[in-house]
Amino acid sequence: MSIKLEHLPITTLGHDSIRESVRSLNAKYPLEYWSDLERKHEFPQEYFDDFVKAGWTTMTVPEEFGGGGATVSQASAMLEEVGASGGATAACSTVHSSHIALISLIKYGSDTIKERYLQRMVDGELAVSFGVTEPNAGTDTSRIATTAIRQGDKYIVNGQKVWNSHAQRAEKCLLLCRTSPREGDGGKSMDGMSMFMADLKVPQVTIQPISKLGRNAVDSNEVFFDDLPVDVDDLVGTEGRGFHQIMPSVNTERIFLAAECIGMGRWCLERAVEYAGERVVFDRPIGKNQSVAHPLAQSYIELSGAALAVREAAEAYDAGAAPKEVGRLANVAKFLASEAAFKVADNAMQVFGGYSFATEYHIGRHWIELRPHRIAPVNNQMVLNFVSEKVLGLPRSY
Repeated sequence: MSIKLEHLPITTLGHDSIRESVRSLNAKYPLEYWSDLERKHEFPQEYFDDFVKAGWTTMTVPEEFGGGGATVSQASAMLEEVGASGGATAACSTVHSSHIALISLIKYGSDTIKERYLQRMVDGELAVSFGVTEPNAGTDTSRIATTAIRQGDKYIVNGQKVWNSHAQRAEKCLLLCRTSPREGDGGKSMDGMSMFMADLKVPQVTIQPISKLGRNAVDSNEVFFDDLPVDVDDLVGTEGRGFHQIMPSVNTERIFLAAECIGMGRWCLERAVEYAGERVVFDRPIGKNQSVAHPLAQSYIELSGAALAVREAAEAYDAGAAPKEVGRLANVAKFLASEAAFKVADNAMQVFGGYSFATEYHIGRHWIELRPHRIAPVNNQMVLNFVSEKVLGLPRSY
């Protein structure tokens, strides 16, 4: 038994050629490819190279900078199919990481910044990590402690970041630092932060990998900066406005992640439906039992609703909606998609029973790799705080 293709929850309409091309490329990489890399803690370089050659990693970059000029909706369709391939979050992180930094560089980078880095990133030669989160700040970005102090034609960076993906292989980090002290609360607390393209492969930087439960094909790290010099020309955008300038990247990241969750949820749901139709216990397929069928049916409904939320957010971004409106829709989409996808994975674990813990079925790998999406890049409790305050107009709770 399987779900008909036309019944699958999808995030966008009218992008069949993109989906078919990505499915064809993903078909080269069997499930064992991903479990092998997970076991070895190795980056999927061959997979990444294929996506670079096909133009998928930089499809949202304007054509004038060597990209595909694609919309967020088109990129969402692509990333959804990556998520549906069986590669789980490892595959998604491999493909989407370049999109995040590129958005900020294109929107706010000087001509010098663009000349230095854009073409190399488009060609897949330059990997860039994204450095925002700090161990003592967490979700409260206003309290980051990494500083960048101007000294002549350099900024001197000191501090620590955590959960930097790709830092082991990246040459640069799009780094958010404090260039002036935090002032008060509210909107002003977000002022005084600046973005830089900082070196990683230099003596002033120490990178320590984080041992993780999953997604080990893509590294996560703690990064320490000790008097790291950064050229003034590597300031991205306006000094003191860095937090506000990363918001376009943050909103698109949430839309992309939500699309990936829909794809991964689809994969889990399809495997669970197939298994429920084939697995016979007490002389009947287990899918004949409502205790098995109904959770899967509910997951299908919830995943379908989340896919519509992703579609609305992507379309609003592409239509040039106000940033606040895009932020509202992106947060809603991220919340619904991450919750629905993990629930599908958990239901699939229950359907497979003990076999869900066998690596050959790959269900447990998806379950583990989907769980962090309820936490990052913003935890779902903070999404509820955002909606309570910014959408419903209730008093701020934090």
